[in-house]
Amino acid sequence: MDLSIIELIKTVILGIVEGLTEWLPISSTGHMILVNEFMKLNVETKFMDMFLVVIQLGAILAVVVLNFEKLNPFSSRKSRLEKRQTFSLWYKVIFACIPAAVIGLAFNKYMEEHFMNAQVVAFTLILYGVLFIVVENYNKNRRPQINDLVTLDYKTAFIIGMFQVLSLVPGTSRSGATILGAIIFGTSRYVAAEFTFFLAIPVMFGASFLKIVKFGWNYTAAEVLILVIGMIVAFFVSILSIKFLMRYIKNNDFKLFGWYRIILGLCVVIYFYFLK
Repeated sequence: MDLSIIELIKTVILGIVEGLTEWLPISSTGHMILVNEFMKLNVETKFMDMFLVVIQLGAILAVVVLNFEKLNPFSSRKSRLEKRQTFSLWYKVIFACIPAAVIGLAFNKYMEEHFMNAQVVAFTLILYGVLFIVVENYNKNRRPQINDLVTLDYKTAFIIGMFQVLSLVPGTSRSGATILGAIIFGTSRYVAAEFTFFLAIPVMFGASFLKIVKFGWNYTAAEVLILVIGMIVAFFVSILSIKFLMRYIKNNDFKLFGWYRIILGLCVVIYFYFLK
């Protein structure tokens, strides 16, 4: 393919969308599918399917960079207890990833063939938007039982991992599903978001690796450039997005994101059923 300035601009826009929406509970995959409906890259369908997943590597690297000290169990700055706690955090993350790994491998192909469309995205955007508002209202007078990652037990971590399985359906939002599950089962909003970020590291690296292997290793120079630019843009935008969310939830709930999902979902329904 010939890589024009227009294609580069499209790639940058997709990187911005990925970086903004990966960590906010509004579904990055859903937004990428919707953007692709109106602004298609001039690439083969097989490459685009891979690109929509692998571009997430840029976003996940932002989590690693921002939390490197917290995630590093070998840091010389940590005491022996802190190192054990960091190892424990990683064990919980890996344990919580088991449901998504098992069920994702079994049903990923089916989901791609039957659910990767704007109609499904619209439905899940609205459904989980409503759920965010309901759950926040339900938790209004409840005090979280888990206020830091050290006190997050393996049972709760596994339950959060079960909620992550819901994100196999496009438009659900991986972060949205896991944050909802975490809040319902007693974590604070901050811990819910933080554990969700860390839970994404093995999941997204694994998903990207599988997509790359499935696609093969025969890339054109233009395809490599698209991947690299998309990931770099997603990385820097993700840093801003993560910092914004962690500041925001210190004093606010997730209802705003719930209403955003509902409004966007309704706009998609109107477009595809009445205007298109």
